[in-house]
Amino acid sequence: MVEELKYQQLNETVYKETLDNGLQVFLLSKPEMAKTFGIFTTNYGSIDQTFTPIGKDEQVTVPEGIAHFLEHKLFEKEDRDVFQDFTKLGASANAFTSFTKTAYLFSATSHVEKNVKTLLDFVQDPYFSEESVEKEKGIIAQEINMYDDQPDWRSFFGTIQSMYHQHPVKVDIAGTVDSIQKITKDDLYTCYETFYHPSNMTLFVAGNIEPEAMMTLIRENQQSKEFPDAPVINRSYPDEPIEVAEKSQSIKMPVTTAKAMVGVKENVKDLSGQELLRAELLSEMILDFYFSRSGAFYEELYKNDLIDDSFSFETELDRQFGFTILGGDTRKPDEMTKRVKEMLHELKDTSISEEDFTRMKRKKIGQFMRAMNSLEFIANQFTHYHTLGGDLFDVLPVIESLSPKDADEYLQHWIKEEAISIFQVKPQDA
Repeated sequence: MVEELKYQQLNETVYKETLDNGLQVFLLSKPEMAKTFGIFTTNYGSIDQTFTPIGKDEQVTVPEGIAHFLEHKLFEKEDRDVFQDFTKLGASANAFTSFTKTAYLFSATSHVEKNVKTLLDFVQDPYFSEESVEKEKGIIAQEINMYDDQPDWRSFFGTIQSMYHQHPVKVDIAGTVDSIQKITKDDLYTCYETFYHPSNMTLFVAGNIEPEAMMTLIRENQQSKEFPDAPVINRSYPDEPIEVAEKSQSIKMPVTTAKAMVGVKENVKDLSGQELLRAELLSEMILDFYFSRSGAFYEELYKNDLIDDSFSFETELDRQFGFTILGGDTRKPDEMTKRVKEMLHELKDTSISEEDFTRMKRKKIGQFMRAMNSLEFIANQFTHYHTLGGDLFDVLPVIESLSPKDADEYLQHWIKEEAISIFQVKPQDA
């Protein structure tokens, strides 16, 4: 039964259906677009290392990096590489693994129905052999080593590792060179069978489509396949304290300018979908107000030669974990991190005026509306918020509902000394 989700403020209608096998399908028709974008996502990412496999009673812990490894292997079939299937249909295909999800996607201007079928069929038809698994280990090991040589990646991941004691978010999404050597064909099938059941997945197609015909095609495609009953997935994560694992860490790399990051470990334990969304928006708006190029804090840091144009910030709040990271290149890493940390603490004593907050909201709404011109943004973010129990199309009304009082209350409880960590990448001769 197709449900119409009408969002009058944005003048959009999303067509939703939960199929008999549990797959949730969302369609957004935008006939004015030449392109169509499809994304098939499973609620399974790099942090899902400990779980009870389907049909078993005891928990297992699989090697680090297996979700990413599985993403790579699904494109390789016994007789072909799936990327070629998409290329023949004039489509561009890709995939990614995050901490909490794995996504397979394509964009195309023609043969849209065939591309949607190809997307569904290849993800739902795994083929792993011992020989191909062994071969993949070398490829992914090279990828891991390549990232290990990138100072930006090391500073980002080093900050997360400094914050977390034992939560698997501290492990590189691709795993380590050692951990991937332990992955077997059987491990891949165990993870696939547990997490790739349609009831744990979402399909979102946006663009130049006719919703009724597309829903019929997807429904028929799924009805032609057999799936076991929807499993209850039991995942397990270690208890993680609020305080950071390391207050300060640094490494040396062949860089000419140091990189310095300040990490804030966010407490997301009691936040649901809508509350996560509110917290994320408030964090982003406050950081933008103080630390973007027009912000007072940015101006002071820049004037004192503590930062350059590379300075940036981001907040990620997800199931089981959350963090905010600020930083960039600096010639004075110790001075910079000390001052940024002081500024974060100073936020507790600040109050944002009605006028400033109105400006902040207008800017955030403008950024959001511009992003909504991108099918990729809509599809990616819709599935992200949906997995967390929220709704992308609620972002606008939530922004509009926020008040200076909300911001002041958020600032009162946000920054705690025990939740701040510093990570630096310093030149080898420093």
